Amino acid sequence: MATLSSDQVPSREKPPLNDEEDDGDEDDYEDDEDEEEDDDDEAEDEEEQKPSPAIQKARVNALFSRPVRIHVCNVVIKGNTITKDHLIEAHVADALRSASTIQELLKASVVANARLRQLGIFDSVSITLDEGPPGLPGTANVIIEVVEAKNKLTGDLGVFSRPEERTWFLEGLIRRKNFFGYGDIWDATVAYGWDQTAELSAGVSLPRFGALPNPLMARVSLLTQDWLKLSSYKEHLLGLSLGFLSTRYHDLTYNLTWRTLIDPSQMASKSVRRQLGHSLLSSIKYTFKIDKRNSHLRPRHGYAFLSSSQIAGLVPDSKSLRFIRQEFDLRGAFPLGFYNAALNVGVAAGFVMPWGSGFVNNHSPLPDQFFMGGHSSPVCTIGGPTSLLGFKYRGLGPTDTRRHIPTDNEGSSTAVGSDAIGGDIAVGTFADLSFDLPLKIFRQAGIHGHAFICAGNLAKLFPQELKSFSLHKFGETFRSSAGFGVIVPTKLFRMEINYCYILRQSENDRAKTGIQFSFSSP
Repeated sequence: MATLSSDQVPSREKPPLNDEEDDGDEDDYEDDEDEEEDDDDEAEDEEEQKPSPAIQKARVNALFSRPVRIHVCNVVIKGNTITKDHLIEAHVADALRSASTIQELLKASVVANARLRQLGIFDSVSITLDEGPPGLPGTANVIIEVVEAKNKLTGDLGVFSRPEERTWFLEGLIRRKNFFGYGDIWDATVAYGWDQTAELSAGVSLPRFGALPNPLMARVSLLTQDWLKLSSYKEHLLGLSLGFLSTRYHDLTYNLTWRTLIDPSQMASKSVRRQLGHSLLSSIKYTFKIDKRNSHLRPRHGYAFLSSSQIAGLVPDSKSLRFIRQEFDLRGAFPLGFYNAALNVGVAAGFVMPWGSGFVNNHSPLPDQFFMGGHSSPVCTIGGPTSLLGFKYRGLGPTDTRRHIPTDNEGSSTAVGSDAIGGDIAVGTFADLSFDLPLKIFRQAGIHGHAFICAGNLAKLFPQELKSFSLHKFGETFRSSAGFGVIVPTKLFRMEINYCYILRQSENDRAKTGIQFSFSSP
C-alpha cells in the first residue's frame, strides 16, 4: 500500500496584508471558482480515463490466462486453541508451498480448505491470500483461520437395518472430537439387535501419526451374533482392529480376534459341530474400491469396481485360522435416453480356501464362508456376491442335516431341519432397469420403478468336493429370480416394494414368490 510522507503534503502560505482588503477578497473568490472548475475538469478526466467493466473483466481474464510467478513466504495459522499447529501445517503445507504461480496457489488453497474440513474438527475454515513483505516482491502470505468445533462431545441414537440379514438394530454412539489436539476422534458404540445380536466397541482415529501421512484407526470390539435359526451356532468375538491405510481408493486393515462358536441347542449338524470351540483370527485385509457412478442409490451412468483380499493365519499358533479369501465386484450403469431410464448390470465372484500343511483336507472357517440371499438391493450393495432377491438370507447353497433328537416317549428320532454351511466359491449377477413413473408427483419425490433379474450360486470345494467339482454342473445349478417393484427414497430410509418370482431353485433352498419389502439406510 502506497503512503504519502509529510514532505509530500502541499503547504499553503497566508496572503500579505494590505489596505485593499476588498480587492483581495474578490481575488480570493475568483481563485476559489477557478479551483472548483479545475477540480470538475479533473473529475471529468478521471471518469473518462476509468476503464469500463468490460475492459476491467478483460484485464482480469488476461491476468489469470497467463502464469504469474509467485512464492509463498509465510503460512500464518489463527484461531486454533487446542489443535496443534503442526497438524494443520502437515495437511496444507505441501499443497501451498509447491505452488509457483497465482493460479496454482488459488487451486492449492481450495484443496487445503477441503483437507482441513475433512478432519471433522472445525466448524469453519477460511484461507486468505495476502501480499508478502515489502522487501520481497513476488511473494505472498497465506493466512489460515479456523474455528474449532464448539460441540466436541456429540451423540447419536437410531434404528438401523441390515436387509441381507433381515435384522434391525438399536444403536447408540458417543463421539469426542480433538481431545488431545491431534485431530483425534474417540467414539464408543453400543448396538443391540432384534435377533439378540449385541455389539460393544470403542475406537480412536488419527488423521496422521508421526511421519506417516495416512490416517490411522484402532478399535476394540466385543460382538455376539446369533445364528441358531439358520446355522445352529452362536458366535462371540473379542477383537482388535488396526487401520493402517484409508484413502479414497485403498484400505488396509489388520484384525486380531479371539472367536468362540457355541451351540446351546445341541442340535447342530456334523459340519457345524466340527468347528465349535475357540479359534484365533489374525488377518490382514486389503480393499481396492473405485466408484464412478453418479449415484449409489439410483445410478444412471458410470461404473464401480471392488477387489478385496484377506490372508489369515499370521500368528504361529495351533488355534490360528489359516485361509485366503478373495472377492471381486464389477458394476456398470448405462442411460437409455427415455423416461430417465438406466440399465444397471453387475457381476460378483469370490472364493475362500484354507492354506498350510495339508490344506486340501481342511475346512474353511464357517463364519468366513460365502452366504447369499436376503432383501438387500443388488444395485446399492457393492461388496461381493451376497444379494439374491426372492431368497431368504442364507437361504441357498450347501446345507447339512441337523442332529436327530430322540423323543422321550417313543424312543424314536425326529429330524429338525438343516444348517446352512455356506460355500467356498460364489458367483452372482444381476440386471436392473430403473425408470420414472408417469405421474409428476412421483417424479418430484424421487419415487421410481424398476424391473430386475438376478442369478447366483454357491458350492463347496474343501475338503472332499474339489475333486468332483465341475464348472458345467456349477452353471447348471444356478438359482435365479425376476420381478419388478417401486422404490421410495426418503431422508430416513430407502424402501423397496418388490414382487419377486422364483425362476429356479434347488430342493433345500428357502425362497418364495410374492411381495417383499426391503428397508435400508439412504
